[in-house]
Amino acid sequence: MPRPDSRAIAVLLTLLVAFGPLSTDLYLPSLPTLVRVFGSDIATVQLTLSVFLVGFAVSQLVYGPLSDRFGRRPVLIGGIAVFVVASAACTLAGSIEQLIAARFFQALGSCCGPVLGRAVVRDVYGRERAASVLAYMAMAMALAPAIGPAAGGYLTGLFGWRANFVFLTVFGVAILAAVWTMLEETNSRRDATALMPRRLVSNYASLARSRTFAGYTLCLAAIYSGMFAFISGSSFVLIEQFGLSPERYGMAFGVIVVGFMIGTFSAGRLTRRLGVDRLIGAGSTLSGLCGLAGLALAVARVDHTAAILAPMFGFMIGAGLLMPNAQAGGLGPFPTMAGTASALMGFTQMGLAAVSGILVGSLQDGTQVPMMASVCAGALAAAASYRFLIRR
Repeated sequence: MPRPDSRAIAVLLTLLVAFGPLSTDLYLPSLPTLVRVFGSDIATVQLTLSVFLVGFAVSQLVYGPLSDRFGRRPVLIGGIAVFVVASAACTLAGSIEQLIAARFFQALGSCCGPVLGRAVVRDVYGRERAASVLAYMAMAMALAPAIGPAAGGYLTGLFGWRANFVFLTVFGVAILAAVWTMLEETNSRRDATALMPRRLVSNYASLARSRTFAGYTLCLAAIYSGMFAFISGSSFVLIEQFGLSPERYGMAFGVIVVGFMIGTFSAGRLTRRLGVDRLIGAGSTLSGLCGLAGLALAVARVDHTAAILAPMFGFMIGAGLLMPNAQAGGLGPFPTMAGTASALMGFTQMGLAAVSGILVGSLQDGTQVPMMASVCAGALAAAASYRFLIRR
């Protein structure tokens, strides 16, 4: 097997972390199609996203302690197997209710990738180096949301919405084979008491009491909730309201992702020089200013694609600077329970994003205002978390 710090393993870890965004972004262009195919409404169809995030968030609380007790490798193999079966069930869904249920189980499997991928990075690298590695991984991982909507748009246009889930099933099988043959165990400090109820509660309580962990985690969760507001609402705004085709929507989404890649590339280059906290401050400030600009344009009813893409481009640059550094800053002080810390961080991140997605769907009024208001709120909350918890 390759060395844990080899380039091949870095690529595999990037693909593992990409499970989440690929599972959400690939089928975004088909959301309006699902409304028509199943005779449903926008809020119900958006539950396929929000329920996915709920399952993704809750199951992280299990994967982290499991990997601290039994190791990263066996837990990864089990989680990916669940993802493969659930993706096949999504392909065969005959109603929107069946699809929502299958998406929940797909989330239970897919969340093993991000949780344990981050834990492996913490196992292998130190705090500052982990921030750089996570930044480069995030830059490469951004190809998933850059390529995902465009590929999903073409798959939907050529073969129908089920083709997206066929692709995810095949992707899961390939990653399962790669983990089985390439990834060795990296957890050298297995905790035999990690799953004992008292120890489990104690570990989570100590993390929750940590001002450092809370600051980085809330900063990460807030900025991601703003990102997810755009992810969940953009297809309805850009396709239904502005009249973009699914293919052109995928290209527009790719423009936004380029901003995220610029931010993560800059974070990878600058973290060792400037430090984790300074880049989080710069990223939260940039995202907050762009979020305010986007909301102002929406309230003024500047109904043009550029009025959404331009501020979101800047928002995503800030998010790219912030996210890998917040992850490394939150996980750094906890080497003996990196899996548990990664799980609680991911749970908070996905839980807040699920709330954001539900609000965008329920407040949908035929304009871009609810989506951009949620984007702005996430950015401002991230800036506040940095100012009052991290910087102080």
